[in-house]
Amino acid sequence: MTGPNTEDSVVMTLDEVRALARSVLERQGLSASNAAAVAETMVAGERDGCAAHGLYRLLVSAHTITSGKVVLDAEPVATDLAPALVRVDARGGFAQPAFALGRPLLAEKARRCGIAALAINNCVHFAALWPEIEEVCEDGLVGLAFTPSHAWVAPAGGKRPVFGTNPVAFGWPRPGRDPFVFDFATSAVARGEIELHRRAGRTIPEGWGLDPEGRPTTDPAEALAGSMLTFGGHKGSALAAMVELIAGPLIGDMTSRESLAADDGAEASPLGGELLIAIDPAGFLGAGTAEHLERAERLFDEITGQGARLPSQRRYEARRHSLAEGVRIPRALLDDIARI
Repeated sequence: MTGPNTEDSVVMTLDEVRALARSVLERQGLSASNAAAVAETMVAGERDGCAAHGLYRLLVSAHTITSGKVVLDAEPVATDLAPALVRVDARGGFAQPAFALGRPLLAEKARRCGIAALAINNCVHFAALWPEIEEVCEDGLVGLAFTPSHAWVAPAGGKRPVFGTNPVAFGWPRPGRDPFVFDFATSAVARGEIELHRRAGRTIPEGWGLDPEGRPTTDPAEALAGSMLTFGGHKGSALAAMVELIAGPLIGDMTSRESLAADDGAEASPLGGELLIAIDPAGFLGAGTAEHLERAERLFDEITGQGARLPSQRRYEARRHSLAEGVRIPRALLDDIARI
């Protein structure tokens, strides 16, 4: 049970979270349609127990809005590039409305060609990729997504930021079940997690960041001022470079260093591109689709049957709880939101 309100936290329904997010975003000047799309990402974060991607992001997006780094009434425009390619220009707005416009076009092209790609350009991205990948899976498609950010992360063996947190997300549809989804930053941890540690006055584990002099640190403020680190050393560093390339120059958009330069000290959310790839299993398998998807289920059973957890399983468990019981929001965060 979520329990009653306490001195430190407040229980809210997801509808109340949604209403709060929309209200704050609209008061900040975001158009109603854009605010509704952006708010859903924050609702998803709270719903799935991912506080770093929930209402905390209202503070992030409000700062981006007040710094003038996002177009408040942006109307994205889609361009049909080729039978399996579509581009959506977000026109400097948040990524969510651009994805909503591009999603049905991506699905249509993937079903027609077996595989398709959606490039979102000129978008402000502040959140995780899993909400988008889940929607691709809802269309019965296998999905991949990539996006650079600001240059906050040092390459393996380096001391100065070159990469963004550069997340990679993957989704596999499971008819009648929650999709198999993973979404992880190629940095050791998402930047929001370090900020939450700073806000709570907690140290961070070793291996998350370097101070401005390039020395290992457990001080979140020092890591935020210095450099974050990739996960897995050179392996995470290589993946981060891949994301820079395929969601930057490949689609005609900015690298993380270019995004940070365009930010010009505003410390707003990153402006750049996102690449999504969708694959229709039936395009490869035809009449054998159901048989081979069942083989995939046996793989999942072999994982969970020995007590291992599938990625996203914790999120789905949190989702079922929050849909029934609501979510608990720290009063300190609500006070910060009220102040903006």
